Amino acid sequence: MRVSVDPEVCYGSGECALRVPSVFTAVDGLGAVLPGREETGEDPQVRDMAERCPSQAIRLH
Repeated sequence: MRVSVDPEVCYGSGECALRVPSVFTAVDGLGAVLPGREETGEDPQVRDMAERCPSQAIRLH
């Protein structure tokens, strides 16, 4: 399962980068998935962060 962050929805709280720094980072003040980590959507931490994202910008597909 792929994980992505929708930059149109993200408002840059930084929760994802703080809670799961092995997968997420901040780029220009918005959340982003680290290169090469797009296929980590099955990780329980990533799934939890997708549910907890304050802007609901994290997508699992």
